[in-house]
Amino acid sequence: MATIGKVNRLTVLRHVDFGLYLDGGDSGEILLPRREIPKDADTDVGSQLDVFIYHDSEDRLVATGRKPRAMLHQFAALRVADINRTGIFLDWGLTKDLFMPHSEEKRPLQTGDTVLVYVYQDMHTGRLLASAQLDRFVSADASSSGYQVNQPVSLWVAERTEHGYLCLVDGQHLGLLHHHEVFRPVKIGQGVPGYVRELRADGRLSLSLQMQGQAVRDELSERILAELEMRGGVLELSDKSPASAIAAVFGVSKGNYKKAIGGLFKQGLIEIGPQQIRLR
Repeated sequence: MATIGKVNRLTVLRHVDFGLYLDGGDSGEILLPRREIPKDADTDVGSQLDVFIYHDSEDRLVATGRKPRAMLHQFAALRVADINRTGIFLDWGLTKDLFMPHSEEKRPLQTGDTVLVYVYQDMHTGRLLASAQLDRFVSADASSSGYQVNQPVSLWVAERTEHGYLCLVDGQHLGLLHHHEVFRPVKIGQGVPGYVRELRADGRLSLSLQMQGQAVRDELSERILAELEMRGGVLELSDKSPASAIAAVFGVSKGNYKKAIGGLFKQGLIEIGPQQIRLR
């Protein structure tokens, strides 16, 4: 039996003008349209081809030699190709777009937007569908995950909220990247490296784009001193400077920069002015 939403290795049964019929086992014969046949593939009767199986616009099983941007039970950041009254159509790299019902939206979408979705199979029709309701498929409770502060994680930006950006963490949990931790631009659907800032008492993850702690600030302080030396003792970045300017030079948040120069000031190593810092 062919597995819908996955790559299957199926045997060529016969040739027709418009393609090949493959042996889908209990699923019956499955058409591989001529335009979907992989280049340089051995298409002799009895040969085997690796193909992705899904439903066509008439709800028939169909095969393709192309691989979509996401398969069954996977996440993907997809572009909205079209919208109508029934739902949203997402470009996942195949001839037929992936459908997401309006009920699976998390926020209003427009054509051209990027949305992070999960691919699932409708239990009634067997068709592949997309959902932006990620909390239906992954948990926000990471209490049993064993995450530690400053542990590197892979983040996928899912949506902007009042408090920050909801992110998919390692493809397994949801966590929040607070606004004050975002010191460089991020976009919905973007994958970024990050760190665990805190595993809260309720099991939820607070995230950061940078490591935390005194050791990190000490390393940053050394970099600031080195930058000052290189620039003749003056650096046009103060605690009043824009976060974007600080991130451009040091790749850290304004909060961490302020803590680092505050520590250097207390040690009597620098002076802090409205627009710059200076070596003493």
